[in-house]
Amino acid sequence: MMFVLRRMLALAGVLVVSSFLVFAAMYAAPGSPENFLVQGRTVSPEVLAAIREQYSLDDPFFVRFWNWLTQVLQGNFGQSLANRQDVGSLLSERLPTTLTLVLMAALIIVIFGIGLGVIAGTRDGFVDKLVILGSNLGFAIPTFFAALILMSIFSVGLGWFPVFGSGTGFFDRIWHLTLPAIALALPSTAVVARITRTAIREERDSEHAVMARARGVPRSLVLRRHVVRNSMLPVSTVVGVHIAGLIAGSFVVEYAFTLDGIGTLLVNAVQKKDFAVVQAIAIILVAAFGIINLLVDLLYASIDPRVREVRTR
Repeated sequence: MMFVLRRMLALAGVLVVSSFLVFAAMYAAPGSPENFLVQGRTVSPEVLAAIREQYSLDDPFFVRFWNWLTQVLQGNFGQSLANRQDVGSLLSERLPTTLTLVLMAALIIVIFGIGLGVIAGTRDGFVDKLVILGSNLGFAIPTFFAALILMSIFSVGLGWFPVFGSGTGFFDRIWHLTLPAIALALPSTAVVARITRTAIREERDSEHAVMARARGVPRSLVLRRHVVRNSMLPVSTVVGVHIAGLIAGSFVVEYAFTLDGIGTLLVNAVQKKDFAVVQAIAIILVAAFGIINLLVDLLYASIDPRVREVRTR
């Protein structure tokens, strides 16, 4: 319990510091919100002063940050400067697409990355070489290029999947997001498969596994209770890092497949200097990274209780 509490307090501290850095970075960037609002037109100083007063741009920096942070804690991300819409409603419209895409890609990484790694680590010969070759190819292909290849073969060539759009309804959305999820997960799946294979082989040849087999313990039992379980310690960390990275990588896939996720929303917001939208998406990304790392730590501690005992001292 103390381990979980300490990790959650650390996550809260990271979110506060990150929110301050995000807020400061936006105001330190070239340009200003009022210049975007006037769209390059020449306006009187009175109009500019009214705009700055309306959006509290004349308040001291720390006052603006505190007001913004307290509103965010209440679930209010402010109003978009570009279209005068509530930022929360904009995110609620686009966030399901990104979350579904990331979740599908994460499942592909866990199922195929770990699965293929276990198969290659426990078997020699053709299967092992095939997995190594496939992981090398998967890691070498950039995400955007993989998206183009998948679209060319399975959408344009075979017509099995749609070329663009997120779909409507649960099953239609899954169908639309299958190719984007594969493109997004491909490099990470290759890395996880190689790491899993290496970890399995190291544990398979370790002293305690060899002694267990020498004492007559069935090979399947040794693999399940000793080899696979112990090898999941480094694998879980790698999987967590790559799943967290999917959120940032999803922006490239959303652009390639013309998906209405938060990636395209962020790109447009940066171009238009839409502070509220950029800050909200940045905080969501930081929170997602922190939560995933927390889950990885909890998984790590459940696999090896000694980790939990060391970190609570």
